[in-house]
Formats: sequence, C-alpha cells, structure tokens
Amino acid sequence: MKDFISLHDCSREEIDALLKLAIKLKDENKKGICHHHLKGKTLGMIFTKSSTRTRVSFEVGMTQLGGYPLFLSSADIQLGRGETIYDTAKVLERYLDGIMIRTFSHQDVLDLAQHADIPVINALTDLLHPCQVLADLQTIYEHKGKLEGLKLAYVGDGNNMTNSLMYGCAKMGLDCAVATPKGYAPDESVVELAKADFQKSGAKLIITNDPVEAVKDADVIYTDTWVSMGMESEKAERIKLFADYQVDSKLASNAKSDYLFMHCLPAYRGYEVSEDVIDGPNSIIFDEAENRLHAQKAVMVTLMGDK
Repeated sequence: MKDFISLHDCSREEIDALLKLAIKLKDENKKGICHHHLKGKTLGMIFTKSSTRTRVSFEVGMTQLGGYPLFLSSADIQLGRGETIYDTAKVLERYLDGIMIRTFSHQDVLDLAQHADIPVINALTDLLHPCQVLADLQTIYEHKGKLEGLKLAYVGDGNNMTNSLMYGCAKMGLDCAVATPKGYAPDESVVELAKADFQKSGAKLIITNDPVEAVKDADVIYTDTWVSMGMESEKAERIKLFADYQVDSKLASNAKSDYLFMHCLPAYRGYEVSEDVIDGPNSIIFDEAENRLHAQKAVMVTLMGDK
C-alpha cells in the first residue's frame, strides 16, 4: 500500500491488517500507552470540503502518533488559485511525509497520488469515503465479533458512502443490500467493480428500490443524509422523493432484533432517520464516530511509519 484511495484497491488481507492495528491502537490509547510511531513526521491535510469529524480525528490521531498535522484549507494553498495538481504534489512531497485530502473531485485525489512520491489518503470525495467505511467495519466487528456472513442494509441516497460500503462489504464477506429511490442508485462503475469483489468473497449484493426488501433480516442498518454538500439546491425535491426511505422503527422492525444502527454523521433527525432509532438502544453512531480516530491512525502508521 503506497496510498489509501479506495477499499477496492486493497486486498482482504490488507484491510484485515488495518482493522487489527486500529483495534490495537485503540486499546493502547484507552490504557494510556503512548504509541509515537510517527514521531518527527508531518501530515499535510488539504480541505476543500469542511468537516468536523475528519479534521478533528486526523489532527488528534497524528498528534497521538507523535507527528505534526498541518491544516491546509483551499484558501491556504495555491491549488485553489489555479496551480496544477502536479506542481502542488511535487512541492508538498519535499516538505511533508504524507498528504490527506478531503475534496469534491475524485480525479483530483487520483492525480495527486499519481504525482506525489509520498502517501496520499482519501479522506472523502464525491465518489468514495474509504476512511469512514474502515471505521465502520471496525465498529461492526467490535459489536458482532465477526464480519463475514453478516448482512448490512443501506437505505437512502446512492452516494459516496454507498459506494465505499459496497466495496468494504465485498472485500470482507458481508452481504450488502442497497435501497434507493429510482434515479438515485449507486455509481454504475462502482457497482460493476464491487460485483467482482462480491463474487470473489462469496457474499451477496442486492440493489433495489424497496427499503423493506433491503432491511429484511439485516444485522446492520446504515443510512446517510439525503442532501450532501453541494446539493443544497435539491433539498426540497430530495426530501419529497426520499420520504419513504426514512429509517424509523417500523422499517427497522424488518431487521434482526439485535441489529445495529449506523450513520456516518452529521445526521438530520426526522429526515433520513427518526429520533427513536438514532437515539435508541440499537444505535452505535458515537462508537462509529470514535473509531474514525483509531482506523485513520492505522492507515497513517501503515503508510507513513518506518518500514
């Protein structure tokens, strides 16, 4: 692993190693054991999309690892003023030990990784969100004691979370059922790549417009906002179209009684999820949010640590 761009690029063994390391680092952190694996290392953090969890978890994680996190907004770097990605990559690689980027265009991340001779971490694009799904897999494992053979149901918009969840489930042997309104299915190219991974692992992929079908006998129910950043002009239309895709207690009753409810946050209570579900006993959203810290530390140690 030179970069962490997509879970599709990772082998099952690589993801498993990241999860084991994340759990180990979390345990050490809880016990107050210092793990300065990245002492003297600097991570550049490029943000053209703002985020609470991404910025805090990467900054705290890098600090706990003994390194230095350097926040770079689009207003701080020349990339936002027309400098090419090639020039930006070649300059930053002279200063930094790794780059984390959270942005809109997935191609920008691919280009940055191609031209930079230091590791690049995809902290979110409009296409994929691999760091979140790595943390999700860790959280599911901690609560269920396994991954393979479980069923994850995703209900809502076929967005970057859906795409990365399909990749993650396929690699680790979870069945994945995705329910979206017509016209809001996940990316077709991602679906085709995921199908090959599902075939290899033996897990099943279901894509439907029926949320009840998706949730039936699920071990995990997952949802995300109906209106992602940059789609604010579509809010009224989306709320109307997605009304039947709210995860409420009635829909959740089709899942297993001990199902886990997950959401990558921020959540909009009363829209994609009802309050009784997100605040109910099956909800593990804050465990999930915490694990962003530990999963991302595992990625940084793996990519930036001394080999």
